Amino acid sequence: MSDDLHIELLLDTSDSNSNSSDDEFEIMAIVALQEELLNAERVSRRHRGSIQGHATKHQNQIKRHNRLYKDYFAENPVYSPIDFLRSFRMRRSLFLRIIEFVEAHDPYFVQKRNAVRVLGLSSLQKVTAAMRMLAYGLAADAVDDYVRISESTAIVSLKRFVKAVI
Repeated sequence: MSDDLHIELLLDTSDSNSNSSDDEFEIMAIVALQEELLNAERVSRRHRGSIQGHATKHQNQIKRHNRLYKDYFAENPVYSPIDFLRSFRMRRSLFLRIIEFVEAHDPYFVQKRNAVRVLGLSSLQKVTAAMRMLAYGLAADAVDDYVRISESTAIVSLKRFVKAVI
């Protein structure tokens, strides 16, 4: 049954004996129906997955993970421990312990393969995004410059990071 038909049935006032309480009920029913339709539309728009014909952004997560790793976490990193301390506002050993803790408490932070078997973001990327947002008060789209993750993923990472830590 279409939504318009539902509304027409609710609005049908052919009964001449209807009183004001019936009118109020009809108005409340219409408002409730419209609210339900709007909520359903919002939910369906929120997570829609892949859409055929839409261009995909190839973020190349592996290259970006490797760059982050080489810059700060390799045996001989590009940046010194002092640089790490300035960038992350903590020692590298503490940062790595936090990553281990968060991975153990939330599987979201464990790197996975997507439906076409391509590796997704690493825990290093997700936690780095969350930590930078917390440490510097950065907006979610600002972490994209270095970590190269989408704004929505940065927000999800931050929320889940905070839940895991708290």
